[in-house]
Amino acid sequence: METKQILETIQMVSEEKLDIRTITMGISLFDCIDSDGEKARQKIYDKLTKSARDLVKVANQIESEYGIPIVNKRLSVTPIAMIAAACHDENYVAYAQTMEKAAEALGVDLIGGFSALVQKGYQAGDRKLIASIPQALSETKRVCGSVNVGSTRAGINMDAVKQMGGVVKELAAIDPVSCMSLVIFANAVEDNPFMAGAFHGVGEADKVINVGISGPGVVKRALEKVRGESIDIVSETIKKTAFKVTRMGQFVGNVAAERLKVPFGIVDLSLAPTPSQGDSVAEILEEIGLESVGAPGTTAALALLNDAVKKGGVMACEHVGGLSGAFIPVSEDSGMIKAVEHSNLNLEKLEAMTAVCSVGLDMIAVPGATPAETISGMIADEAAIGVINNKTTAVRVIPATGKKVGERIDFGGLFGYAPIMPVNTNSPAKMINRGGRIPAPIHSFKN
Repeated sequence: METKQILETIQMVSEEKLDIRTITMGISLFDCIDSDGEKARQKIYDKLTKSARDLVKVANQIESEYGIPIVNKRLSVTPIAMIAAACHDENYVAYAQTMEKAAEALGVDLIGGFSALVQKGYQAGDRKLIASIPQALSETKRVCGSVNVGSTRAGINMDAVKQMGGVVKELAAIDPVSCMSLVIFANAVEDNPFMAGAFHGVGEADKVINVGISGPGVVKRALEKVRGESIDIVSETIKKTAFKVTRMGQFVGNVAAERLKVPFGIVDLSLAPTPSQGDSVAEILEEIGLESVGAPGTTAALALLNDAVKKGGVMACEHVGGLSGAFIPVSEDSGMIKAVEHSNLNLEKLEAMTAVCSVGLDMIAVPGATPAETISGMIADEAAIGVINNKTTAVRVIPATGKKVGERIDFGGLFGYAPIMPVNTNSPAKMINRGGRIPAPIHSFKN
């Protein structure tokens, strides 16, 4: 049986595009706080480069020894708005530059945590960090930022929702591609290994290893073998496949943690697609029986997929966390791109799909002329889905400056390209400009 499982794993890697999408080391920066910004940044650089000095080397060793591709090596840090609040700097761009410098020295692909948590209001460093986002993310290549604007327990901070619509537009005016490094959350989680939303939560250990897996191609190949069978068989097949994929993720995470002498945190079960053919969540949904993703039944098929992945993964690993589900980014999924280009998938359907999967409106390109208030409205809608359903939702939207519906914007590599999608032109400006806070839903009061 063990030999059979080894052969199955080899086949998954070689033929079905199975990989470890990321090994992410989370690092606390609380011991780097200093009222002198320069001293704080030097402490941050020193801690990052010391803590993660062997991360890339160990990941490469595991990849070589076991033949399991590890696509990204990443870092996440305590939200910088918390760390920088003690200093008297007027903006926090220098903190992003320090993060970039450390990431470059270590050879990691991305570093997340240029972040603020403002679901119930602003603290001392939050406004400065949010105002710094456009310059910080446009002047760095590896730094990722996030802002949490809502939670089930707190409601939705509509002042922050309004502000983030403007920040996205400001960043897009400098460089639209930089918008892929910024995500706006509701119910952000503390142990997410995926970018752009990863940060090291305040409840985490000083250092921890989290693993994000990927396996859309493996799931699709498994479903090809049960064509015509009942939905029950489809669910069971996905569940068994997710079990195998998650086992591999846990194995890699444990080996990495042991060699780095850092606690193992979680495996994130999310099915993370790429632009490569055969590595698409949309193709899984079509294998279930949809003529095209976006057809009636798409939300139900996605709910089935997400639930079965979670059930199989939880059985395989004692520590599951992060976002854990199916991602539906447009630019990073060849099937999603095709559906948009053929007018089979629109923003309204994508929004409905986000109610039953991980995250939300992800890597969506919209016309460059889209008003800031409209982007804020999109953020508010996604936050509402997350807050009411007690799940993580997010928006990573790219206003493609100078481009219109029917054109496309290229990101390169794992990020692919995105067709410019039409947006409802009716304005939510009067609602957005009210400000204030949408109260927490009644079911949030569980104490």
